[in-house]
Amino acid sequence: MNKTGVRIIDGYEHIVYDPITFSEEEMLKRSLDLYSLASKRRSVRHFADQEVPREVLLNLIRTAGTSPSGANKQPWTFCLVADKGLKHKIRIAAEEEEYHSYHERMGQEWLDDLKPLGTDWRKPFLETAPWLIVVFRKIYDISQGGRKKNNYYVTESVGLACGMLLLAIQNAGLSALTHTPSPMNFLTNILDRPENEKPFLLIPIGYAAEDTYVPHIHRKDLDEICVMYK
Repeated sequence: MNKTGVRIIDGYEHIVYDPITFSEEEMLKRSLDLYSLASKRRSVRHFADQEVPREVLLNLIRTAGTSPSGANKQPWTFCLVADKGLKHKIRIAAEEEEYHSYHERMGQEWLDDLKPLGTDWRKPFLETAPWLIVVFRKIYDISQGGRKKNNYYVTESVGLACGMLLLAIQNAGLSALTHTPSPMNFLTNILDRPENEKPFLLIPIGYAAEDTYVPHIHRKDLDEICVMYK
């Protein structure tokens, strides 16, 4: 161990893990508080025309970037879009794909499952939301010498980061929607992303509009999603 608190193990630097711990009483309280916050998260399709500070958005991305990833490759890129021209292009392209999905690609069972949510191919929120976060998954990285370097568990890693991002958005008092037009290759073209990045998720984010209504859905009970072995 050197003076900086760094230890070399198997030739690599390690630092002391300094976990945050709480009493059982505080731990229970904090777990319930976070659940209460998360349980109020809803997908919102109606946004107020109100600006969100840029620094808040950057902090949300910083939080998402703390997510675990395969071999710590951090295979994600978060594109923040506020430019009205780009948002308009994204909306037009997304609505074209969604129109074909609703009229040709989706089966009747899928369409029936969507009816309670009141969705259709029109996506005005892609322009009314002050920001769009477009998440890309990086299939591989490229070294300075131009060599491809593999990333691992890319889909799982980016999915974890997006989960942390959504919770961070809720914690900041903002609203969001997870939008997945299919296919999403138009996002690569509009945002001029490199070939090693593939679009993963499109997230409009902002303040919910006044008098916004959301479908009265119910989440599964704990005994439906949790199996305990003891």
